[in-house]
Amino acid sequence: MIAFALKRLLFAIPVLLGVLTLTFLLVESAPGSPIDLWIGDRPVPVEVRERIEEAYGLDRPAAERYLHWLGAVTLHGEWGWSVSRSRPVARLLAGALPATIVLAAAALALHVAAGLALGIFCAARRGRLADWTVSTGGLVLYSMPTFWMGLMAILFLAYKLPLFPPSSLHSVGAETWSLWRRALDLAWHLVLPASVLGLASSASLARLLRAGILESLAEDFIRAARARGAGGVRVLAVHALRNGLLPSISVLGLSIPLLVSGSLVTEVVFAWPGMGRLAYEAILAKDVPVVLAATALSSTLVVLGNLAADLALGMADPRIRLRASGAQR
Repeated sequence: MIAFALKRLLFAIPVLLGVLTLTFLLVESAPGSPIDLWIGDRPVPVEVRERIEEAYGLDRPAAERYLHWLGAVTLHGEWGWSVSRSRPVARLLAGALPATIVLAAAALALHVAAGLALGIFCAARRGRLADWTVSTGGLVLYSMPTFWMGLMAILFLAYKLPLFPPSSLHSVGAETWSLWRRALDLAWHLVLPASVLGLASSASLARLLRAGILESLAEDFIRAARARGAGGVRVLAVHALRNGLLPSISVLGLSIPLLVSGSLVTEVVFAWPGMGRLAYEAILAKDVPVVLAATALSSTLVVLGNLAADLALGMADPRIRLRASGAQR
């Protein structure tokens, strides 16, 4: 398994380079200049503008700037300087990354919990009205755009029924509160964005888990378990669930990119101070170093998430480990 993990990480390097190169080309091809956006309508002499461009390296060709940034990151760990915020990019990422990790972790937990619960519920009530209702409702939620669900959640659960705060990470003045009060305040602010990001996407996991469990219930080992006197709950929760989870583990790895990409929209809608909102504002300002750094970290998280899902699938199914070891030999 170690050799498999190292091989996957090596294969991920050209993928990350391709993503970064494509991102740089897209941002560079956008109209306008970050200096124009930064200066605005203020009258600035040409000499001052040239000095600003020289200070930020914008007077050099695009390919040279990209290779210089890539070399600084890989050789020295320098992420560059933000043009729009006049701060080191590393400091901006360090301030935004914890909020994104908290949101993505909460959304992933809700995604897994809701997907497992709904999948088992629908499989246990196959063909009944409850199965049809839950499956249809999950597909409706899954088909809705993330930004629209976020706006509706704010409208109904933060405005008409003021149950949860509509935005931000903490309440005003939370800096002076105790640790436990700040944690509860964070959880209160986390309910709406994590629910919008995690619950809607859990429908795909629930459908796949339902299909896996129903397929497992038709296998010979299920009939053998029933012949030994195993009850319906034990057959479903122990025998069929473990075998039906195998396809769902792969889907979990594919769900991580959806959560990472969906966090950008969710963070903008709920004014969540994370990497998604930082990247969005950097794109509007054409702040290339910030956009590249946010893309690099997000892509790395996606690669690591997919690798974790593959390793978990190998641990859950010994046949995969045997095939991997046979292919290595």
